[in-house]
Amino acid sequence: MIQFKNVSKKYTNGHEALKHVSLHIRPGEMAFLTGHSGAGKSTLLKLIIAQERVSRGQVIVTGKELDALSRGQIPHLRRSIGVVFQDAQLLTQQTVFENVALPLLVSGFNYYEIGKSVRAALDMVGLLEKEKYLPLSLSGGEQQRVSIARAIVNRPTLILADEPTGNLDPELSAEIMRLFENLNASGTTMLIASHDLSLIASMHHRVLTLKQGMLINNGKD
Repeated sequence: MIQFKNVSKKYTNGHEALKHVSLHIRPGEMAFLTGHSGAGKSTLLKLIIAQERVSRGQVIVTGKELDALSRGQIPHLRRSIGVVFQDAQLLTQQTVFENVALPLLVSGFNYYEIGKSVRAALDMVGLLEKEKYLPLSLSGGEQQRVSIARAIVNRPTLILADEPTGNLDPELSAEIMRLFENLNASGTTMLIASHDLSLIASMHHRVLTLKQGMLINNGKD
C-alpha cells in the first residue's frame, strides 16, 4: 500500500526533514507514526499525497511511484486517499451535509450518488441526524467526526490522519480512535500521526517513530 525506499526530503531553505527513510505499510494495516515536534511526521504524510516531492529515494502508493506521476495524475491519486487533520477544517457557512459532499462535487458525482454516499458516511460516524447543522453548532468531537465522514465519503483505500485528536480531550480522543479502528476493520488502510504516546500505547497497533527526520523504530515489520 505504502512504500518508502531510502527517502530523503530537503527543503529549499536547507532543512532536511527526512533522512534515508524506508518503510512498508501493508494493505489493510493500521499503524501510528510518532515523534517529537519537527521530527518529520507531517512531511512524510505530505509525500504520500504528493503535496511534496522527494529529494532522494522512492515513494510508492497503491503501486504507483509518485515521483513518476505528472501534475495531471495527482488528483486521481488523491481521490483514493482520505485525509483528516488536527483542525477539522470545515467550511463554517456550509452545512454538515455540504461539507461532507465537497469531495464528491469536485469529482463530478450526480445528485443522487452524492446524497446516498454522504448519508452513508454520516451514518458511519453517528451524525446522520445532524446533516443540516452548521459546523459551529457542533462540539469539537462532532466536528472531527464530520471531517472523518468527508475523508471516507468516496470510499478511499487509504486514510491519513495528522494529529486527529490533538484538540480533543481523552474521552473524545478514544472515541475517534474507536471510529478509526472500525474503519480499519472494514478493510481501509490507516496511517495516523500522533504525539499522544499514552493513547497510542492503548491501541496495540504498529508504531513507527521518527527522530530528527530518521526512522528509529519501524514497529512490527
